Amino acid sequence: MNLELENKLALVTGSTKGIGLAIATSLAREGARVIVNGRTVDAVAGAVAKIIEVVPGAQLESFAGDLADGAGADALVNTFPSVEILVNNLGIFEPKAFGQIPDADWRRFFEVNVLSGVRLSRAYFPGMLQRNWGRIIFISSESGLQIPAEMIHYGMTKSAQIAVARGLAELTAGTGVTVNSVLPGPTHSDGVDEFVKQLSGGQPFAEFEKEFFAKVRPTSLLGRFATTEEVANLVTYVCSPRSAATNGAALRVDGGVVRSAF
Repeated sequence: MNLELENKLALVTGSTKGIGLAIATSLAREGARVIVNGRTVDAVAGAVAKIIEVVPGAQLESFAGDLADGAGADALVNTFPSVEILVNNLGIFEPKAFGQIPDADWRRFFEVNVLSGVRLSRAYFPGMLQRNWGRIIFISSESGLQIPAEMIHYGMTKSAQIAVARGLAELTAGTGVTVNSVLPGPTHSDGVDEFVKQLSGGQPFAEFEKEFFAKVRPTSLLGRFATTEEVANLVTYVCSPRSAATNGAALRVDGGVVRSAF
């Protein structure tokens, strides 16, 4: 299927590794012009090299800056005043007992995971409406529906992203703009490798994965960590003109972890 993404300008925040890098690579493979973002010049350059290695001739732009900060977001918008596709992927997570999460961590998680996407959506949404075409996707998580006991602060931000995306979608009625959230389940990304190290006590990954899905995520139908490419496949479709009838949705690519049919 031709996803009709040729030459569409797409910004993927936090795209130097993990799910973000996979999304940027997938969009580039479909012919989109992709702005690769990370906090440092070296990280962005490394990601660009990885994408070109698998997608020769990829159309790539670079922006190094911390988009969890208002000044960083302003600098990005000044550099790229108009984008057609915005993928709000930037996010952080860490397992931490509820009683040990200080106020500063709650604020930091909200700033990075929620406000970064709010700021950029506020900047780019009016132009999308004016052009009568655009895509905004918030990369949320199944943790926004089933708050994980081991990281409640993270789950809170993922729920907030779903709410923001749905509310923003309400403002697109009758236009060619759509706003959706995508909810990955447990995914084998660079960040998850660190998560595994914190929780496994040095246990080999294969053993941890088996135990994790037996005890922590027993409702998973997939029974394993998804790959970043599996998540990126859905996101790429939602970014495309082919997905015009999908709007205001919370789309799960969670491996069946969430047991609700809705």
